[in-house]
Amino acid sequence: MKRVASWVAVLSVCCTVPVLCADDWPEWRGAGRLGVLTETGLLETFPADGLPVAWRTPIQSGYSGPAVADGRVFITDARRPDRRSTAVVERVLALDEQTGAVLWTQEWETDYAGLQLVYAIGPRATPTVDDDRVYVLGAMGNLLALNVADGRILWQKDYAKDFNAEVPSWGMTGAPLVDGDRLICLVGGAPNAKMMAFDKHTGEEIWRALSSDWEPGYSQPIIIEAGGTRQLIAWHPRDISSLDPETGEIYWEIRHIVDMGINPATAVHSGRYLFFTSQYGGARMLVLDETTPAATVLWAGVGESDPEYGRDFNTLNSVISTPLIQGAYLYGVDGHGVLRCLEVATGRRVWETEALIGERANWATAFFVRNGDRYFINTDTGDLVIATFSPEGYNEVSRTHLIDPTHPYVRRRISGTAVNWSHPAYANKHIVVRNDEEIVRLSLAKQD
Repeated sequence: MKRVASWVAVLSVCCTVPVLCADDWPEWRGAGRLGVLTETGLLETFPADGLPVAWRTPIQSGYSGPAVADGRVFITDARRPDRRSTAVVERVLALDEQTGAVLWTQEWETDYAGLQLVYAIGPRATPTVDDDRVYVLGAMGNLLALNVADGRILWQKDYAKDFNAEVPSWGMTGAPLVDGDRLICLVGGAPNAKMMAFDKHTGEEIWRALSSDWEPGYSQPIIIEAGGTRQLIAWHPRDISSLDPETGEIYWEIRHIVDMGINPATAVHSGRYLFFTSQYGGARMLVLDETTPAATVLWAGVGESDPEYGRDFNTLNSVISTPLIQGAYLYGVDGHGVLRCLEVATGRRVWETEALIGERANWATAFFVRNGDRYFINTDTGDLVIATFSPEGYNEVSRTHLIDPTHPYVRRRISGTAVNWSHPAYANKHIVVRNDEEIVRLSLAKQD
C-alpha cells in the first residue's frame, strides 16, 4: 500500500521531551480512558447565546475524536479524491491548541473497499498521545507512530498486510493503548493475534494473544486493577477476556457472543463491578474477585438478537454510548435513544426517559463525562448538556448547541438524516468537538 508522507512544520521543533499537562485529554475518553474531567472553575450553566468560540479550523470527514496534549490538538480525517472510487487519503493533523493553526499534517493512501460504504467516511480511532509520540490508526488498519513536534513517521504497521487481519465491516476502531513501554492494539491478526503488544519506541512485536476465528469487534481495550492484579480487558464479539498486559497471558474469559460483532461501547469498571453492553448481544454485569484475577456473571440482559427480547425487559442495550456507574446505580442510553437507570446489583430498571435525546431513534447515542457530581453529555444531535443523575430521575441543568451533525445516517426520524458520533475532548477549561467540516474549540471557563 503506497504511503504518502506529506507534512509541513509550521513552528520550530523543540528538542525537549514534552510533559503532559494534568488538564490535557491525551486519548480516548481522557486520561486512563475513564471519561472523567477533574478540572474546577468550569461554568455551572451555559450562556444564553452559546459557548464562546476560541477557534474553528476546517477539516475533512471522519468519526475519530480529538486528543489534546502539551499545547497541541490531534485529529484524523479522510478525503476521497474520486467519489466514484473507494480509494481514500487518510490524514492526521496537529493543531495549535490556542489558535487552531495547522502545525503539520501526515497523509497515507488506503482503500475503503469492503466497508459499509454509507459510513465509510474516515478514521474511527481517537489518537493516543504519549510524551513525544502520537499513535494513530486508520479505518483499514494503518497504524502510525509519529513525532508530535513535526509529524515525522517513527514506525508504522499495516494490520492487513503485516498480520493477516480481516478488516470488519465498520472499519478498525481500536485506539492504541500505551502501557509502560508497550503499545497494546486491537489488531484482529492471524494466527492468534486479535490483541497485540508492540514496543512503543520501535514497533517490534512483544506478544500476541486471542484467536482470530472471530472478528475483532469495535470496543476499546482498557486496563483495570482488580484482585490485586493489573488486568487488560479485551472485549470482543465472542468473549470478554482478561489478559496480563505485560505478557498477553489469559487470566479469565467469559463467553459473550455479540451478533454482527457490533460492540462499540467501552467496558465500565467501578469497584468490584465490570459492565458490558451492546444492542445485539445484550448486557453483562460481572463481579470481579477481590483476591485473584477472576470474574463471574452477576446478571445478564438480553440483546435485540435474542428471541425473547422486548423493550420492557430490565436491560440496557447501548450501540455506541458507554454507560456510567454512580454508586449503586447504572445509567446509560439504549439503542433507541432512551436514557435508563438500573440497579447495579440486580439489573432492575428504576426509571427511563426520552428527555436527553428527545426522541426514540435507532442507534441513538450520547457521550458522558463526569465532572464532580455532575455530567457533561454530548448528544448525537450536536448538543452539550449539563445534568445530574439519581435514583429519583434525570435532572437537566443546562443545554446548548455546539456543532451541527454531519455524519451520514439512514434511519433517523425526527431529528433528520445526520448525526454526530465523534467523542469530544475536554481540556484546559475548553471542549474540542468536530464534525465532517470543522473542528471547534469552545470555552467552558466560569465567567467572572
